[in-house]
Amino acid sequence: MEDRKVMLASANLLQAHTWKGLLENQGIPVELRGETLLGATGELPADVQQVELWVNAEQKPLARDHLDSLQVPKEDWVCIACNEHNEGNFELCWNCGAEQGKQL
Repeated sequence: MEDRKVMLASANLLQAHTWKGLLENQGIPVELRGETLLGATGELPADVQQVELWVNAEQKPLARDHLDSLQVPKEDWVCIACNEHNEGNFELCWNCGAEQGKQL
């Protein structure tokens, strides 16, 4: 029986490597699986084109807590250029393109 568990899966190789680096900086060993399958985009079904982060089973709760702590919720905001409501994940107004807190 393997002592590693899938932490999460991503179709984005850059994101997977970012998470891997963040966890390894906390002393949590991470193994990436499935990187080479991304080269078969269009040839394989989308559900198998995932990069998986695997961690030791006993460290999975710690790894999850660490990644969750990095998710900073952003508050919604109102554009000062056009008064449009924007969700917190937008850095630019979806309506007029102004930066948050700046007029065009």
